[in-house]
Amino acid sequence: MAVSLGSAGSMRLLRSIIRSGSLCSSSGSRSLHVTAVCCKSSAGRFRRGKGDTPVTYEQAHAPHYIGHRKGWLSQNTSNLKGVKDAADRTVEDMFIRRFIAGTFHSCLADELVIKRRGNMIILCAIMLQKLLPIKMYFLIGYTETLLSHLYKCPVKLEIQTIENKVIYKWF
Repeated sequence: MAVSLGSAGSMRLLRSIIRSGSLCSSSGSRSLHVTAVCCKSSAGRFRRGKGDTPVTYEQAHAPHYIGHRKGWLSQNTSNLKGVKDAADRTVEDMFIRRFIAGTFHSCLADELVIKRRGNMIILCAIMLQKLLPIKMYFLIGYTETLLSHLYKCPVKLEIQTIENKVIYKWF
């Protein structure tokens, strides 16, 4: 049914829907809930506060600055036209990020960068020095071995350690 959605047209459409009874609930009462349209894009943006919240460089810039002021966190060629299994790469990246965050609990200083080069997955991370070096080496080997067997391709972990989290700005 094609209806123009001008002010008179939308009122006619609402009246016809109400008359037809398609808005009836199980109790027999009719109701229509309407909210205002919010055209403001707030996804991926860090909310400003009183100036007491530290943020990193990645968090300080809005998503539309990707490629200008900040880089991509996942580098691969699966999003090109005609490439199969692009959604699978995204799900794999989400799993890898959650696995690393759980394995190195509270040690990630910034976001994980995932690079796919040919048949190899390279994970770049900046970690805080909260663990002993021997435990860090064990977790690196454990992560590389487990992910290599899981994805059936070589996985390499490139880690840099810092003492404290780097604060770019205060929001």
